[in-house]
Amino acid sequence: MTASSATPDLQRERDQFQTDGATVIRGVLDERWIDLIADGVEHNRNHPSDWSHWYTKPDEAVGFWTDYVTWPEVEQYRRAAFESPLAGVAKELMGSDTVRFFHEHVLVKEPGATERTPWHHDQPYYCVDGDQNVSLWVALDPVPAMSGMRFLAGSHRWDRWFVPRKFIDHTSYADPSSAAADDQAPSFELVPDIDAMLAAEPDRHRVISFDVEPGDVIAFHYRTLHDAPGNSLQHPRRAVSFRWVGDDATFAERPWEVSPPYEADGLSVGGSLADDPRFPLVATG
Repeated sequence: MTASSATPDLQRERDQFQTDGATVIRGVLDERWIDLIADGVEHNRNHPSDWSHWYTKPDEAVGFWTDYVTWPEVEQYRRAAFESPLAGVAKELMGSDTVRFFHEHVLVKEPGATERTPWHHDQPYYCVDGDQNVSLWVALDPVPAMSGMRFLAGSHRWDRWFVPRKFIDHTSYADPSSAAADDQAPSFELVPDIDAMLAAEPDRHRVISFDVEPGDVIAFHYRTLHDAPGNSLQHPRRAVSFRWVGDDATFAERPWEVSPPYEADGLSVGGSLADDPRFPLVATG
């Protein structure tokens, strides 16, 4: 499958991504792609997968809704992953010769939704290891920086792995003592109280966030710590993260159920993702 080759010069963004673990690329997707992905979100909402989740009751007007790995069924997501400039952007930011599509993840917070996304980073949730990775968070609505994701700059280079947290109540998946790693796996710890840390040492840490318009893309590393507030805007905050891995990606197991809840299905821990159709290679021209 071949993605669009219309990739802009991303040297500045790549430098910021490598240094800070997050950056924004303006105007990656034009109106036709935004409309297509938005149609996919609406189709997905009306045809949720078994992995879909509402963090509030689905019959309430105000809520926080997510779903993921529906690209095999949702043509709009599939086309965006395999035909839009996104794969080319991922390749440039990762510095990888190859680009594999990991999955898409839709996140919708309705106006007035109070559910806050806790501080966390993503790779401990996942069944993939490797440093060449990126999430491309595609904005479908205008989101000012104060209402969007915050990133702790440089946290992807701390060489620390944190136990995943549940979005529903912000509790940890496990106690680190019960998540003992073998010699080949990361050692996990609980996410510290980031807000208290920022308050106590404001000059030591830097938080970054971005104003975005539809078609802008926020790119962040799987190990960059981030959080997000509820939605105080007058319109929905719709986004779809398209997640990618590069040359050094290998299959991993965690001491908890991974997200997406993939089984090995023939893959070996520490081994290549090979020709597994769950992780398709995307040619970028």
